[in-house]
Amino acid sequence: MTTSRHPGDDAQVPADAALSEGATATMTADHGEDVAASEVPQGLRRLPNWVLTLLAIGTLYMLIVAIGVIGDGFKGLGKDAAEGLFDFATNPFIALFVGVLATAIIQSSSTTTTLVVTAVGAGALPLEVAVPMIMGANIGTSVTNTLASFGHAGHKDEFRRAFAASTVHDFFNLFAVIILLPLEIFFHPIQKSAAWVSDQLFGTVLPDPGQADLVGTLTDPVVDVIGLDGLTGMLPGSDVIAGTVTILLGVAMIFFAVSWLGKILQLIMVGKAKTILEKSVGGHPLTAMGAGLAVTVAVQSSSVTTSVMVPFAGSGALTTRQIYPLTLGANVGTTVTALIAAMAVTGDGAKLALTIALVHTLFNVFGILIIYGLPFLRSLPLIGAETLARVAAERKILAVAWVLTVFIIIPALAILIKVLFT
Repeated sequence: MTTSRHPGDDAQVPADAALSEGATATMTADHGEDVAASEVPQGLRRLPNWVLTLLAIGTLYMLIVAIGVIGDGFKGLGKDAAEGLFDFATNPFIALFVGVLATAIIQSSSTTTTLVVTAVGAGALPLEVAVPMIMGANIGTSVTNTLASFGHAGHKDEFRRAFAASTVHDFFNLFAVIILLPLEIFFHPIQKSAAWVSDQLFGTVLPDPGQADLVGTLTDPVVDVIGLDGLTGMLPGSDVIAGTVTILLGVAMIFFAVSWLGKILQLIMVGKAKTILEKSVGGHPLTAMGAGLAVTVAVQSSSVTTSVMVPFAGSGALTTRQIYPLTLGANVGTTVTALIAAMAVTGDGAKLALTIALVHTLFNVFGILIIYGLPFLRSLPLIGAETLARVAAERKILAVAWVLTVFIIIPALAILIKVLFT
């Protein structure tokens, strides 16, 4: 049993003891479980596991149907009109801000990236614009666990520890974009790597959608009932109106499916996910990354994975340095939703959809290899988070200003200026 002591971390509790012994660990474990389950309706909690499993399958099916509905809507708009929806985001920096703002508002990077994947697959969004949007979604998703830290605002030291542990996610994602976005603009390493992987998968691991369309066979009848060949096609007005309504309906279905899939999977995994996280964070960083990845894939929400650790940090049971690698694994784990969405895209755009989904995965992998893999960069997110937390603990209005400025005001102003002056 070893004790870790690092500058800026005032939790001197042995990691395994803190998670298995004493009233403090018990208190924080209960608190962490409450955080994970706080948004799950009571009625859902009472259902048996077999019913929850069926509901999970049903919501996953809805997600795939929603992707088909959106694709149907883009086809109804026509190529020029569909591409026009994203004209304002042709600048990579504006595309980045769109990703940040959209994800911060809807509190789900999975929803944002799924929409991007669908738009790319439908030919409405070019890869060069979609890549920075995906990067922006990665930044936007870190706002959730930062907001979770405000639950400790009543106690200065608790808040400092909790805010540092949550904003290390913010800083890592920001540094990853600062390093990788310029490289991507000039040399496209992530896009090229994703395209290469996509080429290897199609026709080998994955069937060419032109030759096999199992997903389409299962979902097309429902898409036809909902989309332009069915309900939305009966709307009065032009094809543009019907296509727009179809897209909006698909977006609503995706948001609903992603949100409820996460809630249902949390209940199916209750106890197991928390136990995995508790046992792993005090060990080797790679173990913590693996646990963060596995749990995020299981519950389909990086926000749950990262937020559940915030109470442990607030109490001093875990340090920011221990939680840091877990958040990196969660970053990779959350990309699975976009990969699932890409599998549901069929036709000519299927390979492009898979490519942009792989961009999301590779962006996070490259970020870990560069920032966490290089010793002189590894501590930068820690230093940024702990410095901000010390200042924010003294003046909590600065913590509020950080959230509003980084995730809302700067992206919104940039988009507004672009819209007004072009």
